[in-house]
Amino acid sequence: MGRPLILFLALLLCASASWRETFANEQPSQAPRPNIILIMADDMGWSDVGCYGSEIPTPNIDRLAVEGMQFTQFYNNAKCTTTRASLLTGLYPRNGGRGIELLTPNMLTLGEALKLAGYQ
Repeated sequence: MGRPLILFLALLLCASASWRETFANEQPSQAPRPNIILIMADDMGWSDVGCYGSEIPTPNIDRLAVEGMQFTQFYNNAKCTTTRASLLTGLYPRNGGRGIELLTPNMLTLGEALKLAGYQ
């Protein structure tokens, strides 16, 4: 084996070791998470905003609806506590806790699920 070949292989070995160290510390890039805006209003009907057919203009909410995601079904109860518990857990209002505790310790809430997904 000639001296130039040995020098070349030594240089290649050093370069590959430093390249590996350089890129080993880089974190894989993650896709950006979308912002989440939850609007909850009291005594508001299905068609009270422009994006669902209201005659009253609601341009800011309409723009959010066009650029984001719209949900068209949600089951509601007369009591706001069961509605909020349903929104937090994703369960139908009748499937939540009974009596005073609408949220039991073993229920995964929206906030906990978002935290697991990397939101802060």
